[in-house]
Amino acid sequence: QVQLVESGGGSVQAGGSLRLSCVASGSTYCSYDMSWYRQSPGKAREFVSGIVTDGTTIYADFVKGRFTFSRDNAKNTVYLQMNSLEIEDTAMYYCNSRRKLCPGGVVFPLNSWGQGTQVTVSS
Repeated sequence: QVQLVESGGGSVQAGGSLRLSCVASGSTYCSYDMSWYRQSPGKAREFVSGIVTDGTTIYADFVKGRFTFSRDNAKNTVYLQMNSLEIEDTAMYYCNSRRKLCPGGVVFPLNSWGQGTQVTVSS
């Protein structure tokens, strides 16, 4: 099992920036793949950014060039630097983990979500 805790959300004006963090805890010896999703009121949850199995970072088309995904493996933490925020970026941002990666190449499937952090962008 893994616990994911997001932070860094807030209210900003359009054009501003925020940096979201997500810390994973649950195992001393294993790491966790983590990605960012978001959900606006009345809309389905959608993928924002994450790292695929070959190590490539991918982004949804609507954030390319504005958001940057990064990871600190030592801290089991991922970040989402969000620049040039737009009103349409207003949403609850969630961290998701689909895999637990342990020594020896052992991989456990997961589907864990954090509680989310709210991002509100105003004009």
